[in-house]
Amino acid sequence: MARFTISRDYLVRFLTDLLNTPSPTGDTDWAIGFVQQELESLGIASYRTYKGALVAHLEGLKDDRPRAITAHVDTLGAMVSEIKKNGRLKLTRLNGLMWHTIESEGVWVATRQGRQIRGSVVLENGAAHVNRKADEDRRTADNLEVRLDERTASDEETRVLGIDVGDFVYFDPRVEVSDAGFVRSRFLDDKACVACAVAALKALRDAGVSPAQRTHVLFSNYEEVGHGGMDGLPEDLAELVVADMAVVGEGRQGDEFHCSICVKDSSGPYSRRLTEKLRTIAERAGVDLKSDIYPHYGSDGSVYWQAGGRAEVALIGPGVDTSHGYERTHSDALVETALLIAEYLIEE
Repeated sequence: MARFTISRDYLVRFLTDLLNTPSPTGDTDWAIGFVQQELESLGIASYRTYKGALVAHLEGLKDDRPRAITAHVDTLGAMVSEIKKNGRLKLTRLNGLMWHTIESEGVWVATRQGRQIRGSVVLENGAAHVNRKADEDRRTADNLEVRLDERTASDEETRVLGIDVGDFVYFDPRVEVSDAGFVRSRFLDDKACVACAVAALKALRDAGVSPAQRTHVLFSNYEEVGHGGMDGLPEDLAELVVADMAVVGEGRQGDEFHCSICVKDSSGPYSRRLTEKLRTIAERAGVDLKSDIYPHYGSDGSVYWQAGGRAEVALIGPGVDTSHGYERTHSDALVETALLIAEYLIEE
């Protein structure tokens, strides 16, 4: 039987606000500040690392096997790589963004001067009445461009707007929450798990319960490019539970309605003992945990180990459909994941 109640309304509302806060890898200050402000409202102190991640510290009833939870705030995205002669922009993607999923998407170009300039991603020479092969061309960095909603027809005119190479480009998340409980948006990876972690901490606070062990919660900000997982975690850590999106697709057991536990990804197997511990907690709490293997996946837990971390590591998360595209999950999976995190934190 579960010992906590997770507020579905709070979780989804916080997630929606976070999804609407841009945070591509390398430009996460705004989202980190948003999470920090929410933690402060819960009475939880936190600090930022030199790399810009956020770490919260909670005293536990014991201090002999300190543990940590981590989820990442940074998302996929893009930067300006070239200002073209026609005034439009070429992009360089941040990690695993799939080019064919962003055509026709609305964007904001964030300049160094603090302006945000509206535009959209279109195919170069994309008019069907001109280019008869427009529907056949493979979408790439070379033939997709940002069409700015400004009167510019040259690189000089675009530069006058304040745009330069290296400016970050924010994609519209297009968040929708349906009456049936689905949450559809870009960048559920991994803002869904950030929301689950915060909702779990709120549940502990509301119940007036302290964690069983000294606990550190890391909201990392460079996971998507592979160096977020060690930042701010203590050397004496015994257990690390990574919360990241669970894969949904052909051959996987997980789905959008449940929390999954990954026993192995492309970096190898996770800790058997900690994985079994989480399975036992889930069974007692009534969480129908789905076990899976992810063939093309890495996490902050992998990075933590590769950087010399000595703690046991396990990986959980809500099922997310169409990862790295226009993603979708269900509030049932979010609530289950938050509940498992909360139950784990008070486990002896």
